[in-house]
Order: sequence, then structure tokens, then C-alpha cells
Amino acid sequence: MTKVLIATDKPFAPVAVNGIREIVEAQGYELVLLEKYTSQDELIAAVADVDAMIIRSDKATKEVIEAAKNLKVIVRAGAGYDNIDLAACTAHNVVAMNTPGQNSNAVAELAFGMMVYMARNFFNGKSGSELKGKKIGIHAYGNVGQNVGRIARGFGMEVYAFDPFMTDEQIKNAGAIPLHSAEEMYKMCQYISLHIPATEQTKKSINYDLLKDMPKGAVLVNTARKEVIDEEGLAKLMEERADFHYITDIAPDCDCFSKFEGRFFATPKKMGAQTEEANVNAGLAAAHQIVNFIEKGDEKFRVNK
Repeated sequence: MTKVLIATDKPFAPVAVNGIREIVEAQGYELVLLEKYTSQDELIAAVADVDAMIIRSDKATKEVIEAAKNLKVIVRAGAGYDNIDLAACTAHNVVAMNTPGQNSNAVAELAFGMMVYMARNFFNGKSGSELKGKKIGIHAYGNVGQNVGRIARGFGMEVYAFDPFMTDEQIKNAGAIPLHSAEEMYKMCQYISLHIPATEQTKKSINYDLLKDMPKGAVLVNTARKEVIDEEGLAKLMEERADFHYITDIAPDCDCFSKFEGRFFATPKKMGAQTEEANVNAGLAAAHQIVNFIEKGDEKFRVNK
């Protein structure tokens, strides 16, 4: 019997688990749960005889993949997949997938919640500013970026986007004004919303030189990955410019940002996908992708080679 493991240090909502169970058991598969585990050894033990696995922010390391002798497919319930050792998956003939788009609205709403919170001075009773009429630049215009654009238009913002993997026509059709370099966008937009993945090319790419020419009252919004930020460069810029703001749902490694009171905010933990709807959507999508792969060989959302 095909065995599917849900391995979640931060568990899915019960409604999501029930939905996943219905999907996999309808195919005659067995569902196994590993929730709130406290060590990697527990995960390594749990994968020993499973054919498929669903994870969230859990670390699917080389050791985990090597221990999963029967594993055929692993699905990260979410967009980012830097918590999966893709090389190990490829070496052991394991298909790795993500579930793009399922968390997109949740992340976009969080970005705007933080923007409003910052623009209104953390609701401290003092006069703030409005988003209407401001220029927002969206760095990477995929599923999340396009949801940010949709909400920004509702606020009456001017929406610009830079994405080297999209044509001008695609960006225009998705409701934004295309720009052709990050440098151009950062120079003209007071608000920048980051949606780039953490790759060798993007790590620390959001740096001092890129940010220093942003307009007065600049606000950098990061709901992507902390690795894309050059924290030392950003901190240096915030020392030099008392008008620069940084809001993020990924707490920086450097504790130096706490001194920028009124200009910095980080959520206690990564919150982008932390809604009931996103939780359910991503979990059910992962289950459907596992079934479609095992039954039909469908690799549509494969992220390894």
C-alpha cells in the first residue's frame, strides 16, 4: 500500500489534515502523521518506509532523503522550497514539488497589512500617511507579486513591476507598468515589495547600492526570504537615512535593526502563509499533486531536475 507522510513541525489546521486524508485514502493510500516533532531524528525515523511526503517549513535534508528508501515524491506545501535538498532528491530519483499560488493572497494581504501599519506609525495616535497615489515597485511579478499588484490598485497606488522572466506584455496584462531593471524601479518607487526567491544569484542582492537611491520616505517590504537582504548594507543605509523604513515577516539575523524605532518592524515569526485559507489550500494542493504524480506521472510543479 502506498504510504503518504505529513511531516509538520508546525501542523496543518485539522480541516486541512482531514481534507488531505480524504484525498489520499480515496486512492487506497495510507496516511501517516508526524506533527510537532522536536528533533530531526524523529523525521528521519518517520520517513523510513513512506512513498510520498508533504512538508511545510520542515527541513528535508540530504540525511532525510537518504533515509527514505521508498520515497518517490516530496511536496512542499507552499511556494518556497529552499528547505528541500534538491540535489539529494535528484540523486535518489525523488521528485520534489512546491504548490505555487496557494499562499499568494495570504502573503499579499500580509504585505499590505504591514504597509498600512508602518504608514500609520504603528497606530500610535500620531498623524501618518496614505498609500493612495504612491508608487509601488514589485520585485518579481509571479503569483504573489500579481496579488500585491491587485491590492495596490485597489489602494489607488501606481503599480510598477520588474521581472526578468516575464515579457512587457505579460506584465501589462497582469496590471502593472513594466520596468527593465531593478535599479530603475528602486530609484522611482517609494514602496518596494520583494518576492524574489533565495538563489545564488539573489542572495544579498538587495544591498546598499541598490537601496540608497530610493525616494524620500522609502519603505522596503520583505515577505520573501531574509537571505536576499544584505543586512549590513541595509543597516548602514538606515543609519544614514532617517527616512528609510524596513518591514518584514522574516526576523533579520542582525539584532541591530531594533534601534530603528518607528522605522522597522518584523513579525515574531514568518507569517506570510499563516491563514486558515492558505493552510488548507496548500495542503489540499499537495495531496492532489501526489496523487496525480503516482497515478499519472504528472510532474507539473517539479522543482528539481
